[in-house]
Amino acid sequence: MKRIFCLLLIGYSLISIQGCQKSDINLTSQSQYSFDTYFNNSAAINQATVATYATLLHNGLWAREYYFIFDLLDYDAKKTTNLQGDLAQLADYNFGTNQPTLEAFWGSLYRMIFRANVVLNRIAAWNPTDPTDQANVKQNAAEVRFLRAYAYSLLVFNYGDVPLVTSYDSIIQNNYPVRTAAATVWGFVETELIAAAADLPVSYDAGTDLGRATQGAALSILGRTYLYEKKWADAQSTLLKVVQSGTYSLDPSYANLFSITNQSSPEDIFQIMNAPWTDWGIGNQYYVFGGQETWGGKATHSDRAQEYGWADWNNTYVTTTAVNAFHYPNPVNATPYIDPRAKETFYGNAASGGDPVYCQQCTPTANIPFPFDATDVQGDYKWKKYEYYNDVAVYGGPQSPINGQVIRYADVLLMLAETYIQQGDFGTNPLGLINQVRARVGAVAYPGLTDAATAMTILMRERQLEFTGEQLRYFDLMRWGLSSQVINSERAAEPGDGTQPFQAKNLLFPIPNTESDYNPNVIVNGGWN
Repeated sequence: MKRIFCLLLIGYSLISIQGCQKSDINLTSQSQYSFDTYFNNSAAINQATVATYATLLHNGLWAREYYFIFDLLDYDAKKTTNLQGDLAQLADYNFGTNQPTLEAFWGSLYRMIFRANVVLNRIAAWNPTDPTDQANVKQNAAEVRFLRAYAYSLLVFNYGDVPLVTSYDSIIQNNYPVRTAAATVWGFVETELIAAAADLPVSYDAGTDLGRATQGAALSILGRTYLYEKKWADAQSTLLKVVQSGTYSLDPSYANLFSITNQSSPEDIFQIMNAPWTDWGIGNQYYVFGGQETWGGKATHSDRAQEYGWADWNNTYVTTTAVNAFHYPNPVNATPYIDPRAKETFYGNAASGGDPVYCQQCTPTANIPFPFDATDVQGDYKWKKYEYYNDVAVYGGPQSPINGQVIRYADVLLMLAETYIQQGDFGTNPLGLINQVRARVGAVAYPGLTDAATAMTILMRERQLEFTGEQLRYFDLMRWGLSSQVINSERAAEPGDGTQPFQAKNLLFPIPNTESDYNPNVIVNGGWN
């Protein structure tokens, strides 16, 4: 940054050398905003807060790459021949420190942190005296602290020790931050979420502020943080606050959670908000490929439906191992059983439990048979979750308005159930929570959990089936210490795969070259991470 600034000054002096005086260079334009003068009102602070949310739809995150990263790495999804380049590297676990998607993941998370730090810096500098302004910036500060904590939770989970940058001034003054111990970063995440929860509202006006972080969102991510740290008692007490608040409930329709109407679900806790690109008039629905704030100025929608859509770009299958997970013994009589969530998760044939029909609301032709190819050695199971083929036969562009689920109430219930189990309680508390989630889809209830091994087996299965294709299984397998065992065994058994690609180094993502080339302090022992 300093070098670029110097070059700009040199260029200025070359152009203006005749008659140029030092005082001319120091002149301040009275018609232009500056960092010091712009953020002096609630509207400007709110704009900066919204810009911090916008990074959720930047490269590496929820507009496109986030779901590829974690669906491919946890093996909910596998590539078709259409998937090429850096995304195919993820599918094959064939990547290193120069992997573009993971570089974008790292970069956008730190961009979110940087913007949050700017907002907090400008709030402190302004220090408003009007009570309304004070209330507004108090909420804005809580929102960006939530977002900063969320970004750091993803960084520390996936990279371990990472630079902990907590102020705007530290970026300006120190270009080479060192890595902070993971335990310290986790502690910072906890502190931030506790502070955010204290100042965030329970809800917002659905017409103007839908999608902003709430008290429930902060507590839910805090509970998840404690769970990931194996602080079972803290996780339990925090998640109980969410349940006992009465703010959330399970959506009566599981399918609605992944539909174009999912932003109004009582189960929503924190979502990535999307809208049809045509509603914004930005003029280019392909902004997700790199133009988030240069191709029209707004981050607006996801292209997941188009990328995963079997009748469109068809980049991924649902793995056969994921499909097979929906087949297990009936909890009551041990007869063969297909979980009803299969039909809302993938398209397939009747034997698989997937939906054999699409275009239920299409005109003029409705209820079209899904063209399942029984000869496809890959399995030919295709995604229904987060697709809208019930409304149209083909999309025609990457313009999905379906919101991405970061955390929803079913996750809170199952995490809470796990906290009981991990503390040796296999009784009515965890059983009731698990069966509550199952009852929503009409699944047969479990009569009991009996012991630690059985309880965890059931809990793990419930999380896999409830959240297939929601980018959570990777985090679950990692925190349970099962990644290598499960991913390698599933891939070895998968038709068309047969590999065992997961290595010890894959327990953490590699620090990207784009960071280490700039900041040598992030490389430890010259290794992968």
